[in-house]
Amino acid sequence: ARQGGVDVFRVFDSLNYVDNLLIGMDAVHKADGVVQGEICYSGDVKSTPRKDKYGLDYYLNIADQLVNKGNTHVLGIKDMAGLLKPESARELIGALRKEFPNTPIHVHTHDTAGVGVASMLACAEAGADIVHGAIDSMSGTTSQPPLGSIMESLRQKENWPSKPVKAGKHAIHLPESEKLFELHDYWDTMRGHYAPFEQGARSTSVDVFEHEMPGGQYTNLMFQSQSLGLAKQWKEVKKAYADANRILGKIVKVTPSSKVVGDLAQFMVTNKLSGDDIVERADSLDLPRSVVEFLQGQLGFPYGGFPEPLRGKVLRRAQLEPLNTRPGESLPPLDFKALKERLVEKFESAQKHGLHISDMDVVSAALYPSVFDDFKHFQQVYSEEVTHLPTNVFMHPMEVGQEFFFSIEEGKRLYVKLLSVSEQLDASGRRDVYFALNGVPRLVKIADREAAKHMDTKPIERIDSLNPAHVGASMPGTVVDIRTSVGKRVEKGEPLVVLSAMKMETVIAAPRAGRVKRIVAEVGNLVAN
Repeated sequence: ARQGGVDVFRVFDSLNYVDNLLIGMDAVHKADGVVQGEICYSGDVKSTPRKDKYGLDYYLNIADQLVNKGNTHVLGIKDMAGLLKPESARELIGALRKEFPNTPIHVHTHDTAGVGVASMLACAEAGADIVHGAIDSMSGTTSQPPLGSIMESLRQKENWPSKPVKAGKHAIHLPESEKLFELHDYWDTMRGHYAPFEQGARSTSVDVFEHEMPGGQYTNLMFQSQSLGLAKQWKEVKKAYADANRILGKIVKVTPSSKVVGDLAQFMVTNKLSGDDIVERADSLDLPRSVVEFLQGQLGFPYGGFPEPLRGKVLRRAQLEPLNTRPGESLPPLDFKALKERLVEKFESAQKHGLHISDMDVVSAALYPSVFDDFKHFQQVYSEEVTHLPTNVFMHPMEVGQEFFFSIEEGKRLYVKLLSVSEQLDASGRRDVYFALNGVPRLVKIADREAAKHMDTKPIERIDSLNPAHVGASMPGTVVDIRTSVGKRVEKGEPLVVLSAMKMETVIAAPRAGRVKRIVAEVGNLVAN
């Protein structure tokens, strides 16, 4: 990443686990990058009475380690849920500025509750050097507070434009309003192209102080809930999120720890369980994999320790031993050369279509193997040239007779016209689509996924809930792995099937010892609970 042009690296850990933070910060130092050690904000440093586990001393202690052990160049506060209220901001940033007078302070927040502008102004007054905002047309709610509002507030305070604005210990010149207007108009138009994909809060809501859901997760979890059939139960999902957070120990919630809480919340709503039900029945429930991995210690160690007896019950059910050291210590070194060779071999046909496995591809595959595979398979089907298509053509279907052009390299322009689309589906659910490419007729067969839904398909057998020998899905999802076979003897808790739904994996385990008589589902089948 440093060689690719990244200068500043914001290093964070989803649990504020300092041992993990120091590993990442050391790597940035060795790469000659600018290190910004981040502290993820949770709770309320100014809660009354002081009942929050994340008090001022908690943040000062972590900051001290980042500055003195990690030698951070910049100290960051990462408020992903927008929980930092103005008075709390003054207390936290003021204390950090007093303790570390020579270290730049950078504050990031979200505006879910609508207090973002006030909080960022309070941070600036207390000594922050950098605060985050978003272009007005892309701001507010689960995004960042509007940059224009922050800047206009500073303008009035500092007698703009006769002198520069003071931000922390630095003096900066704010751009003219007209420059912001231009950016606002551009992104306002661009946002319209992507409007069908927008999910999330339509207004600010102070209930975020109750559930503490990160802004980035809010939209994703809402979409996941709709996909899981929980669209009308979003209110219940938010309440379950707070309840799940409670039984998990009120952990710091940033990717991936926030996913742990979100997965558990959806599991609770789907199965009509409360947090107390989960704790009581944990030794008999197939909880989402992310929850099991967190309780095992694969994300690190949360402040205040793991919740018991929940942890013990879950690990006994999963037949796992808890980790007692930093999880990364048990990982073998990654062989980048061997991984690249496997990727070249796996996507050999892709390379015949002009694709290439670069060093950055190798890093992407190491970090996100399944996402990288999906991306490369997409390129195999559609090529890399789709990145050159106009946004409106990529996002919306063409009309018959519509023509457009795009350039794939300097001096090479392609003209495409949609001629016709067949009315009949073939046996595999595809239609014939006729194009003219630079005037030359072309035929492609395109799957009509919507029409294919109504084609004859064999339904998957449902379980008999009264038959104790039947094992069904605890969550809706797609079967991604079958870990047993017909005739195999299994013990209680032994994994049978892995389901995946919207990046949430659930392992279905044997409820008791026995022999597998029949397996109804296959890999790729969509199942419901």
